[in-house]
Amino acid sequence: MDVGAVPRQTTWATCAFVIGASPRYCPGVAQKKAPARKPRADSRSLPIGEAARALGVSVDTLRRWERAGRLKTTRDSANRRHVSEDEVRRLGGRSISKSGTGLSARNQFDGVVTAVEIWGVIALVEVQAGPHRFVAIITRDAVEELGLAAGVPATATVKATSVMVARRREQTEPAS
Repeated sequence: MDVGAVPRQTTWATCAFVIGASPRYCPGVAQKKAPARKPRADSRSLPIGEAARALGVSVDTLRRWERAGRLKTTRDSANRRHVSEDEVRRLGGRSISKSGTGLSARNQFDGVVTAVEIWGVIALVEVQAGPHRFVAIITRDAVEELGLAAGVPATATVKATSVMVARRREQTEPAS
């Protein structure tokens, strides 16, 4: 059989065997698109760039992994790749966390304010979060603005050597 001649009723596998090409290079052979894989309902879908950041690799690397079958992706209506969080975790990436506060800090501990001491323009705030006790020095204005007092639910956010305190809004005010 001539290398350039591909039988009309052939499959891409026959074409690839005959001319040594991948299916996309086989003229006259209908290409089948793989059905989009859907992630589990409890798994969030991440754009490929966000998944690449979580895995510490480039987007091009994720595309190569997809072609090699190492990574499972889905496509949205605009044909953009998405990767499920489960797939990112399977490949050893960190879980993407959204704090909802606009902060880049990931270490957040929900707890309760145990003490507030005010001296002039600064204040010392203690937050008990499970077995952990966090102490932060913040401004008096921040204490007043957040309404911090003993018994108030708060979140201690730790980034490097800084501890920030934010008041959780979903809790009701403590009884005075």
